[in-house]
Amino acid sequence: MKTVKSELRDELSSLIIFAFTQKALKKVVLSKPDATDEIKSVITPLEISGAVALQMETFSKDNKAYHTNIRDNFQKEISNVLTKYSQINVITTVGECQFMRSKSGKEALIGDKKIINKLQGGEYEKVTTKSNNNQKNYILSGNEDFLKKLGVSDQNGRVRDKMQSKFRQINKFIEHIETIRDKLPNDEINIYDLCCGKSYLSFAVYHYFKNVLNMNVKMVCVDLKADVIEYCQSVAQRIGFFEMEFVCGDIIKYQMKNKPHLVISLHACDIATDIVLNKASENGADVILSTPCCHHELNHTLNCQTLEFVAKHSMLRQKMCDALTDALRLMKLEGEGYRVDALELIDPEDTPKNILLRAIKKKSFDQEKAKKIKKEYEETVKFLLGR
Repeated sequence: MKTVKSELRDELSSLIIFAFTQKALKKVVLSKPDATDEIKSVITPLEISGAVALQMETFSKDNKAYHTNIRDNFQKEISNVLTKYSQINVITTVGECQFMRSKSGKEALIGDKKIINKLQGGEYEKVTTKSNNNQKNYILSGNEDFLKKLGVSDQNGRVRDKMQSKFRQINKFIEHIETIRDKLPNDEINIYDLCCGKSYLSFAVYHYFKNVLNMNVKMVCVDLKADVIEYCQSVAQRIGFFEMEFVCGDIIKYQMKNKPHLVISLHACDIATDIVLNKASENGADVILSTPCCHHELNHTLNCQTLEFVAKHSMLRQKMCDALTDALRLMKLEGEGYRVDALELIDPEDTPKNILLRAIKKKSFDQEKAKKIKKEYEETVKFLLGR
C-alpha cells in the first residue's frame, strides 16, 4: 500500500479510461459514498445505439436503482464521480485495483501499476461489451427525422441523455397501440391528439401508422398554446408529414370533422383529461388511450366522512384521489359502451405519471348493464362529494 498525492483522482480516472479504451475494463465498484441516501454505484461498459459508453448504476437506500450514461468527456466525468466515494475497486481482465480514502483524507492505492504494465504488454483477454437489450425492442430507433427536429436525438441519431425518459415513454405508448391494432382500420385511419402539447407523441404515432404500417393517415392535434402549435406545424411541413394538422384552440369547443378511430392524450392536466375522454366518447372513438397528469379536482372537492381516516393524511389523500379519479373515469366510459383497463405506461422511476387509461368501443353491449353502471357512477360521485 502507498500513500498517494493529490493527483490521485486524475491518475485513477486515467487508469479506468485506459482500461476501458483497451477493452479490459469489467467494472468499477464505488462504495462508501458521500451522499447519505446512496449505497454504492457500479460502472460497466455498455453498447448504446451502436457506440460503446460507460453506464453507472447507482443503488439508493430506498431500494431503487438509477442509471447514468457517460458517452463523452470520459476523463472529466469519471474524475467528478471518483470524488464522491471513499472506496473504489477497479476490476479488469488483468487484475484488480483498489483505492481507499480515510476519514482524515489520507488516500491510498493498491495494484494500479500492475494493471498498467500488463495492459501495456498487449497480451490479455478483452471484454465483450454487452448491448443495451432494451434498445433492440424499440419501434423507434432515435434516427427518425422528426426526433432530430424535435431535439430528442442529435444529428447522428443518438438520443440525448436528457430525453432518454421521453424516448422510452413514446416508444412504450406505441407498443400499447400495437396491442390494439386489430381494433383499428387497416387502410385509412383518423387520429386525434387532444391537448397535444409539444407533440412528441403526435409525431411518433403519425410516423408509426404512416411510415411503419404504410397506412393513409389523417391526424389532427389540438392545443391552446399558439406558439407550440405554430412550431409543430412547421416541423410537420419540413419533414413531409403533410396529413398532420395542428389546431390552436380549446378542446371543449373543437368539433371533430371526421369520425375518430383513435384518440390519444399524453398528460393532459387535471380535468383536461376528463374533457378529452368525454370528447372522444361523444364522437364514438373506436379506441381511446389517455395518460392523465395531475389529479387536483377530487382532492379539492372530496367530502366523504367514511373515507376521512385516509383523507386526513394529505399524502394518502392525494394518492387515494388519484386512484379514485381514474377509476371514475373508467367507470363512466364503461357505462358508455367501452371495455376499459388501467395499465402501466412506463416504469414509475421515469415518471410517476405512468397510468394509461385504455378504452375500446364494444361492437355491442348490454343496454341494461350500461344503465346500471351509469347509476353506480352517479351514486359513487354523490358519495365522494357528500351530496
